[in-house]
Amino acid sequence: MISLRNVVKTYNDFQLNISMEIPKGRITGLVGKNGAGKSTTIKLILGLVKPDSGEARVFGTESCKLTVKEKEQIGVCLAETGFSNQLNISDIECILAKMYPEFEKTYFQRKCEELKLPKDKIIKDFSTGMKAKLRVLVAMTHKAKLLIMDEPTAGLDIEARNEILDMLRNYLEEDEERTILISSHISSDLENLCDDIYLIHDGKIILHEDTDVILDQYGILKVNEAQYATLDQTYILKSQKEHYGYACFTNEKKYYQEKYPDIVIEKGGIDELILMMTGGYR
Repeated sequence: MISLRNVVKTYNDFQLNISMEIPKGRITGLVGKNGAGKSTTIKLILGLVKPDSGEARVFGTESCKLTVKEKEQIGVCLAETGFSNQLNISDIECILAKMYPEFEKTYFQRKCEELKLPKDKIIKDFSTGMKAKLRVLVAMTHKAKLLIMDEPTAGLDIEARNEILDMLRNYLEEDEERTILISSHISSDLENLCDDIYLIHDGKIILHEDTDVILDQYGILKVNEAQYATLDQTYILKSQKEHYGYACFTNEKKYYQEKYPDIVIEKGGIDELILMMTGGYR
């Protein structure tokens, strides 16, 4: 579905240099700190920018050469809706109907009611949460095979976030060949939704792992100086000096639980993954 092979893109003092593969029927998370390269990666996938070298393909086609028909198979949720702030729901419905042969008018109208999107207001007067819901809905109304979701739950409360996540799950269940790439700063969204996670840092993919494996096998060892001195480093991905000794990030939590029953071991979720692997754990 998506293939980035040795893709390089340079902007002034920043360089993206990544490879990643996202097959059909997967929900993949792309995580990393601000400025890590998430937005540039999404732009390359959408063909909004061309790589300096390497190959970016979607549906087997170079992303910058996607046909109109292929572009119609992509649903996109970015920071802005892409529509004028002076438009209302009815205006957007008419535009989507003209843009996409597969636009589902009944689905769009029903979801607008369920998500409490007001028909009598222009987008400019929508709350942050309403705008976020509209961005997600617009991406899902034309039976796209691929959804690209950049921070789709930003600005939403827990109830609204769960609505959106349920919509995404149902969307994938309706067609097993549909694929979703999602970035988010809310780790619980990704942990409960994604099949796998790519971690990007300083323009490079530094880790790719199934979400279940991260939640089950990754952990943080908290050890003092003496314990650290005798610690088997075989499965330590990253260590960081702390006031009590060291925090050590591992992808084999159970190994250390069995071999070192006296040390403190905490869960290693996606937040911990990002912080430890990018050097910011506290």
